[in-house]
Amino acid sequence: MSDDASFVVVTRGDAPLILSFPHTGTDLPGAYATRFVSPWLARQDADWHVEQLYGFAVALGATCVRTTVSRSVIDVNRDPSGASLYPGQVTTGLCPTETFEGAPLYRPGEAPDESEIAARRAQFFDPFHAALGAEIARLRAIHPRVVLYDCHSIRSVLPRLFPGTLPQFNIGTNAGAACDARVAAAVEGPCAASGLGHVVDGRFKGGWITRHYGAPADGVHAIQMELAWRGYLREPAAVTPETWPVAYDPAHAEPVRAVLQRALDGLLAFARG
Repeated sequence: MSDDASFVVVTRGDAPLILSFPHTGTDLPGAYATRFVSPWLARQDADWHVEQLYGFAVALGATCVRTTVSRSVIDVNRDPSGASLYPGQVTTGLCPTETFEGAPLYRPGEAPDESEIAARRAQFFDPFHAALGAEIARLRAIHPRVVLYDCHSIRSVLPRLFPGTLPQFNIGTNAGAACDARVAAAVEGPCAASGLGHVVDGRFKGGWITRHYGAPADGVHAIQMELAWRGYLREPAAVTPETWPVAYDPAHAEPVRAVLQRALDGLLAFARG
């Protein structure tokens, strides 16, 4: 484990709700930036500005856990064994070597080998999950039920990953195994009422965080939210170094933010019984 885990940022609250942000990081520590085809490409698929979108959660008493390191260095929401979360479908690995569009991330000969992947896991993956696990344990000692809400976003149209245009709200429960049905209902209700489009356990059923930590019988309920970019960002038609990333516009994001706040209010109501 790294001696310096300052890249893991924890904001503690005492409510029975944890928000995890595994893909908002854009840092490329050490010499990584020179090994990538370009720093811009290595940051392209980040969940841009999601931590700002959920900024209201701190006032609700939620705990937030995020990493500042880019998912291109290591993806803390992938199975550390390297097993695919979506067998038979295109996805990226623990240390991705290509973007969501399939473009190579590394310069020739610079991609990490198995020993380096193991080192990155020890340096970045393990400290993130040590922190997240500790916060779950801390809150579970206080509350009979805790909800872990995993925050994500993605481009609205990505033909390599899914057909057509992604619904605005993509809720993942690992086919109901990661949380009580009332947790899914608390999130789905406001999304359905918004009329912006939603699906439960569609293309995105929950990543490793949702699947690993969700243990309803033990009082830990995990759920993932994958947002299409267009709802909270002024998403460009073409993502290029000239058009992306865009600045965060609170006014544009407000309709989606309001839906998300109603969802988190519902999760707190469930957790508090």
